[in-house]
Amino acid sequence: MALLSTDTAKTMAKGGGPASGTRARSLLGRLPLGRKGLKLIGLAVVSAGVLNYGVFGPLAHQIDNDPGFRAAAVPENGSVAVATAAALIDREVNINGWTPNDPVIAPSAVLDNMPNFQAGVMKSVGRFSFELLDQIARTRNSSSADPDLERATGFLQFPPDIWIWEPDRSLLPTVSSESQYRQGLAALTRYNDRLARGEAVFERRADTLARISADLGSQTAQLERAQRTGWWIFSRTADDAFYQNKGMLYGYYVLLAALGEDFAPVIRERSLGLVWGQALESLRKGSQLQPAVILNGDRDRSIFANHLALQGFYMKRAILQLEEAVSVLAV
Repeated sequence: MALLSTDTAKTMAKGGGPASGTRARSLLGRLPLGRKGLKLIGLAVVSAGVLNYGVFGPLAHQIDNDPGFRAAAVPENGSVAVATAAALIDREVNINGWTPNDPVIAPSAVLDNMPNFQAGVMKSVGRFSFELLDQIARTRNSSSADPDLERATGFLQFPPDIWIWEPDRSLLPTVSSESQYRQGLAALTRYNDRLARGEAVFERRADTLARISADLGSQTAQLERAQRTGWWIFSRTADDAFYQNKGMLYGYYVLLAALGEDFAPVIRERSLGLVWGQALESLRKGSQLQPAVILNGDRDRSIFANHLALQGFYMKRAILQLEEAVSVLAV
């Protein structure tokens, strides 16, 4: 019988060697989960991820750019545009569900077109509320600001991507974007109710259109920058910019179409119907562009489309037409 080496003897004395491996595998098999249970858990996690992001995500993803959208109810003697701004907030926050601040576990977290579109819509509503406060809701010689519009403007300038918990900002729960926007919605509604009772100011001023035109102009610079990003004809920056501008163009189209109803006497008096209609049509066409894939082809040499350039064309045309309307109204 061969003698065991010193190291082998020590290992076996401590319970090591081939027998210990067998005992370990046997022990693992007697655990509540075991290898089969771990495989089942892994399969369940993968299946849940596929179901959450691959099925529920696309179902939750919605670009709601209905050009015929209007407020369902407008108070008598109130503003159609203000009611429509409130209805847009309600639709995106309460009905469609606000997605730009969704956490990573949410189904829509891996899809960015709807969040960018919603952020663009809210940007247009926020800008419109500021113009209401600064221009329409003031008499020409008064510096007083409407209290409800002050609140609405503050709430609607809030960043779109703040969730209820932002550990990089604070370990405590915070106020979410949709909570702020609901406050803005309530303030707009209060203003419109007061306007209907004759307790608020609503002046039909050309300054408002000029400021919205300037805001659109600033966005064209963003489009120019986005066109210089990415690899070949694809660019995530271009994709994000396209959908954010799509949302902004859509928001402005819906709001200005409603504002045209408020300004109808002035538009008729100044014979602005044709120019006004052309400006709205440019905004509408820009908001309805819906390519399957956003391409960022070279505008000078590529055979591929550049969807940002096409979107920018409609934006710039709308700017020129709004400026023409402003010049007539300012006379």
